[in-house]
Amino acid sequence: MQYAITLPADYDMRIIRHRVQSKGHLMDGFPGLGLKAYGVRERGADGSPVNEYAPFYLWVDPEAMNRFLTGDGFRGVIRDFGRPAVRHWQGLFHRAGPASGRPPGFFSRRTETVPEGADPGGCIADALARHEELATDDGVFTTSLAFDPFRWELVHFTLWADAVPEGAGESYRVLHLSAPGADALPAGRRW
Repeated sequence: MQYAITLPADYDMRIIRHRVQSKGHLMDGFPGLGLKAYGVRERGADGSPVNEYAPFYLWVDPEAMNRFLTGDGFRGVIRDFGRPAVRHWQGLFHRAGPASGRPPGFFSRRTETVPEGADPGGCIADALARHEELATDDGVFTTSLAFDPFRWELVHFTLWADAVPEGAGESYRVLHLSAPGADALPAGRRW
Protein backbone atom coordinates (compact mmCIF):
# COMPACT_ATOMS: atom_id res chain seq x y z
CA MET A 1 0.00 0.00 0.00
CA GLN A 2 1.20 3.52 -0.69
CA TYR A 3 -0.12 7.04 -0.77
CA ALA A 4 1.83 9.99 -2.11
CA ILE A 5 1.39 13.59 -1.02
CA THR A 6 2.99 15.97 -3.48
CA LEU A 7 3.94 19.21 -1.78
CA PRO A 8 4.62 22.71 -3.20
CA ALA A 9 8.05 23.34 -4.70
CA ASP A 10 8.89 25.79 -1.89
CA TYR A 11 7.54 23.56 0.90
CA ASP A 12 9.82 23.34 3.93
CA MET A 13 10.57 19.62 4.05
CA ARG A 14 11.82 20.03 7.62
CA ILE A 15 8.13 19.94 8.53
CA ILE A 16 7.87 16.40 7.17
CA ARG A 17 11.14 15.38 8.81
CA HIS A 18 9.86 16.68 12.16
CA ARG A 19 6.52 14.91 11.66
CA VAL A 20 8.24 11.58 11.05
CA GLN A 21 10.72 12.12 13.89
CA SER A 22 7.95 12.89 16.38
CA LYS A 23 5.27 10.43 15.18
CA GLY A 24 7.04 7.67 13.24
CA HIS A 25 7.57 5.53 16.30
CA LEU A 26 3.79 5.26 16.76
CA MET A 27 3.71 2.57 14.05
CA ASP A 28 6.62 0.60 15.51
CA GLY A 29 4.24 -1.76 17.28
CA PHE A 30 1.14 -1.59 15.07
CA PRO A 31 -0.47 -5.08 15.06
CA GLY A 32 -0.66 -6.59 11.58
CA LEU A 33 1.89 -4.25 10.01
CA GLY A 34 4.84 -5.94 8.37
CA LEU A 35 6.74 -2.74 7.65
CA LYS A 36 6.26 0.93 6.89
CA ALA A 37 9.01 2.91 5.18
CA TYR A 38 8.54 6.65 5.68
CA GLY A 39 9.76 7.90 2.32
CA VAL A 40 10.34 11.39 0.99
CA ARG A 41 11.54 12.91 -2.23
CA GLU A 42 12.95 16.41 -2.09
CA ARG A 43 13.01 18.65 -5.13
CA GLY A 44 16.58 18.89 -6.42
CA ALA A 45 17.91 16.03 -4.26
CA ASP A 46 18.62 12.51 -5.52
CA GLY A 47 17.23 13.47 -8.93
CA SER A 48 13.73 14.32 -7.67
CA PRO A 49 11.71 16.93 -9.56
CA VAL A 50 9.19 17.29 -6.68
CA ASN A 51 8.73 17.47 -2.93
CA GLU A 52 6.75 14.44 -1.88
CA TYR A 53 5.88 12.48 1.24
CA ALA A 54 5.10 8.92 0.17
CA PRO A 55 5.34 6.14 2.76
CA PHE A 56 4.79 2.57 1.67
CA TYR A 57 3.52 -0.35 3.71
CA LEU A 58 3.70 -4.12 3.59
CA TRP A 59 0.86 -5.61 5.62
CA VAL A 60 0.86 -9.03 7.25
CA ASP A 61 -2.89 -8.73 7.84
CA PRO A 62 -5.29 -6.92 5.44
CA GLU A 63 -7.63 -6.21 8.36
CA ALA A 64 -4.81 -4.20 9.96
CA MET A 65 -4.61 -2.05 6.83
CA ASN A 66 -8.34 -1.35 7.15
CA ARG A 67 -7.94 -0.45 10.84
CA PHE A 68 -5.11 1.92 9.99
CA LEU A 69 -6.97 3.67 7.17
CA THR A 70 -10.05 4.25 9.33
CA GLY A 71 -8.18 5.00 12.57
CA ASP A 72 -6.72 7.98 14.37
CA GLY A 73 -3.29 7.89 12.70
CA PHE A 74 -4.65 8.25 9.18
CA ARG A 75 -7.16 10.84 10.34
CA GLY A 76 -4.12 12.96 11.17
CA VAL A 77 -2.84 12.62 7.60
CA ILE A 78 -6.26 13.65 6.27
CA ARG A 79 -6.47 16.58 8.69
CA ASP A 80 -3.02 17.89 7.76
CA PHE A 81 -2.87 17.17 4.01
CA GLY A 82 -6.36 16.26 2.80
CA ARG A 83 -7.45 12.74 1.92
CA PRO A 84 -4.90 11.20 -0.44
CA ALA A 85 -5.64 8.45 -2.91
CA VAL A 86 -4.35 5.22 -1.36
CA ARG A 87 -3.10 2.58 -3.74
CA HIS A 88 -2.91 -1.03 -2.72
CA TRP A 89 -1.91 -4.07 -4.66
CA GLN A 90 -1.87 -7.84 -4.57
CA GLY A 91 1.52 -9.00 -3.28
CA LEU A 92 3.36 -11.43 -5.54
CA PHE A 93 6.80 -11.64 -3.94
CA HIS A 94 8.73 -10.52 -0.91
CA ARG A 95 12.20 -11.40 0.32
CA ALA A 96 14.74 -9.89 2.69
CA GLY A 97 18.14 -9.23 1.15
CA PRO A 98 21.72 -9.43 2.41
CA ALA A 99 21.53 -5.86 3.81
CA SER A 100 18.51 -6.62 6.02
CA GLY A 101 20.65 -6.27 9.14
CA ARG A 102 21.37 -2.59 8.40
CA PRO A 103 18.84 0.24 8.46
CA PRO A 104 17.67 1.14 4.95
CA GLY A 105 18.53 4.60 3.68
CA PHE A 106 16.36 4.59 0.55
CA PHE A 107 13.62 2.79 -1.28
CA SER A 108 12.80 2.64 -4.94
CA ARG A 109 9.45 2.29 -6.67
CA ARG A 110 9.11 1.34 -10.29
CA THR A 111 6.00 0.48 -12.25
CA GLU A 112 5.96 -1.73 -15.31
CA THR A 113 2.89 -1.96 -17.53
CA VAL A 114 1.87 -5.40 -18.77
CA PRO A 115 1.64 -4.70 -22.51
CA GLU A 116 -1.70 -5.10 -24.26
CA GLY A 117 -1.78 -8.52 -25.87
CA ALA A 118 1.08 -9.87 -23.76
CA ASP A 119 0.69 -12.98 -21.64
CA PRO A 120 0.22 -11.60 -18.08
CA GLY A 121 1.44 -14.85 -16.55
CA GLY A 122 4.64 -14.71 -18.59
CA CYS A 123 5.26 -11.06 -17.64
CA ILE A 124 4.72 -11.89 -13.98
CA ALA A 125 6.98 -14.95 -14.18
CA ASP A 126 9.76 -12.82 -15.73
CA ALA A 127 9.37 -10.14 -13.03
CA LEU A 128 9.41 -12.78 -10.29
CA ALA A 129 12.65 -14.23 -11.65
CA ARG A 130 14.21 -10.76 -11.67
CA HIS A 131 13.15 -10.20 -8.05
CA GLU A 132 14.59 -13.56 -6.99
CA GLU A 133 17.91 -12.38 -8.44
CA LEU A 134 17.57 -8.83 -7.06
CA ALA A 135 17.04 -10.24 -3.54
CA THR A 136 20.67 -11.46 -3.60
CA ASP A 137 22.13 -7.98 -4.31
CA ASP A 138 24.41 -6.87 -1.45
CA GLY A 139 22.65 -3.49 -1.12
CA VAL A 140 19.10 -4.87 -0.82
CA PHE A 141 17.39 -4.63 2.56
CA THR A 142 14.17 -6.16 1.20
CA THR A 143 12.40 -6.34 -2.15
CA SER A 144 8.74 -6.80 -3.08
CA LEU A 145 6.70 -7.17 -6.22
CA ALA A 146 2.99 -6.36 -6.45
CA PHE A 147 0.32 -6.54 -9.14
CA ASP A 148 -2.37 -3.97 -9.99
CA PRO A 149 -4.95 -5.70 -12.23
CA PHE A 150 -6.95 -2.46 -12.61
CA ARG A 151 -4.05 -0.74 -14.38
CA TRP A 152 -2.32 -3.97 -15.50
CA GLU A 153 0.88 -2.87 -13.80
CA LEU A 154 3.59 -4.58 -11.86
CA VAL A 155 4.90 -2.46 -9.01
CA HIS A 156 8.44 -2.99 -7.76
CA PHE A 157 9.43 -1.80 -4.26
CA THR A 158 12.95 -2.27 -2.95
CA LEU A 159 14.47 -0.96 0.26
CA TRP A 160 18.17 -0.24 -0.13
CA ALA A 161 20.84 0.10 2.56
CA ASP A 162 22.48 2.86 0.53
CA ALA A 163 21.61 4.85 -2.59
CA VAL A 164 19.19 3.54 -5.21
CA PRO A 165 21.08 2.17 -8.23
CA GLU A 166 20.55 3.74 -11.64
CA GLY A 167 17.45 2.35 -13.37
CA ALA A 168 15.85 0.90 -10.21
CA GLY A 169 13.03 3.46 -10.22
CA GLU A 170 12.03 6.60 -8.36
CA SER A 171 14.25 7.15 -5.35
CA TYR A 172 12.86 7.95 -1.90
CA ARG A 173 14.92 8.70 1.19
CA VAL A 174 13.78 6.61 4.19
CA LEU A 175 13.33 8.82 7.26
CA HIS A 176 12.17 5.99 9.54
CA LEU A 177 11.33 2.31 9.26
CA SER A 178 8.62 0.73 11.39
CA ALA A 179 8.89 -3.04 11.05
CA PRO A 180 6.91 -4.72 13.84
CA GLY A 181 5.91 -7.72 11.73
CA ALA A 182 8.71 -7.92 9.16
CA ASP A 183 9.54 -11.47 10.27
CA ALA A 184 5.90 -12.48 9.74
CA LEU A 185 5.78 -11.31 6.10
CA PRO A 186 5.55 -14.33 3.82
CA ALA A 187 8.83 -14.86 2.00
CA GLY A 188 9.18 -15.85 -1.63
CA ARG A 189 6.60 -16.12 -4.36
CA ARG A 190 2.93 -15.58 -3.66
CA TRP A 191 1.79 -16.48 -7.15
